[in-house]
Amino acid sequence: MAINFQQVFERIRAIGRDAPQRREALERLRAHAWDLFQHWAEKTEELNDKLERARQADPSLRCAIPLPGSLAAARDPGPAPANLTLIAADGSQIAPDRHAAVLYSLVNVGAIVLQTGSGRAPAISTDSHLLFDDELFTETGALTPEALELQRDIAERRKLLELAQQAEGPCVALTDGPVELWGAKDGGEDDYRRNLDLHKSILSQMQALGAVVAGYVDKPGADLVIRLLEIATLTDEQMKEIRRQHPLRGVTDRWLFARVLGPGQRSAVFGLQSGSRVHYTGDLALHFFYLNVGAAKHPALVRVEFPKWVADDDEKINLLHAALLDQCRPMGARPYPYILHRAHEIAVVKMEEKQQVEQMLELELRKSGGEVGEKSGKQSAKDLPRKKR
Repeated sequence: MAINFQQVFERIRAIGRDAPQRREALERLRAHAWDLFQHWAEKTEELNDKLERARQADPSLRCAIPLPGSLAAARDPGPAPANLTLIAADGSQIAPDRHAAVLYSLVNVGAIVLQTGSGRAPAISTDSHLLFDDELFTETGALTPEALELQRDIAERRKLLELAQQAEGPCVALTDGPVELWGAKDGGEDDYRRNLDLHKSILSQMQALGAVVAGYVDKPGADLVIRLLEIATLTDEQMKEIRRQHPLRGVTDRWLFARVLGPGQRSAVFGLQSGSRVHYTGDLALHFFYLNVGAAKHPALVRVEFPKWVADDDEKINLLHAALLDQCRPMGARPYPYILHRAHEIAVVKMEEKQQVEQMLELELRKSGGEVGEKSGKQSAKDLPRKKR
């Protein structure tokens, strides 16, 4: 037996016993958060003063930046866009495995181009990049999973740029997850900076094309507006230990904006305060809104990120808003942009494909007199047929 279910069951029973008290405490926090939201909704200048003091105490602070206008704004969508080019890219990867017979890695990017109103079938493509030998190392050592994910993210964005350069008319380019590049700083600062510069170059080229670039964050876990409200409650003395101050912990942005936004509505646009804000400046400064892609009885809140050049253009914001809702409709009760779903399906590397790549690589190395190792004993044991119970 892999799990001691008796121990787990005892813990589950204890969790159940405490559930009413936790719910009561959470409801009190939610009521307080709602009061704070209403109090500060029109006081963006005062909030920004508070935020500036908080930023001085912790430059890596991550929260929403209020822009002029009401925090509680709820914007209705426009009509579904016609004659629009939608592009999405997603990636997957095979990490180097020291227990395998051959050390290699692979980055796979799937992309889809959909032209609304054209009647044409979506165009799909796959780019597969095999990494071998020196490509499996960074300046600080072996390629880490984080460094590989960074390469995958850059490959996705390169593909979006390639396809956007071929698009005619209005174009929306989507990735799953934030626009902000999360990187393997531990994999080498110079390597991370090179990729960051490349990412910003791609964003600037997308801006020159007039494309709408956005990242779609489903079920977001970063409570950026709630964190802003927490900052609003802090005294100057509490600001000194801002990282320890979380008076609204447990309350989520999803809960908050489920009360603010009806089905199909989006929130006000916010700026994004984070440690990487110094890298994304001018027209590349990151912004976001929340969008309710759910129904009246089942709200579903997502965060949509985009650069400042999109945030400053009402036509682009409205186009993005309507396009995302239109893409979510085909997915029914579990709304998610169809084009991102298809890009993910295209990008996923199946186990049999992974095994085929390994066999091809081993065969070619043997034919060419290259070195092929053996699987580790650990991997060989894992590959043994499992006993039936």
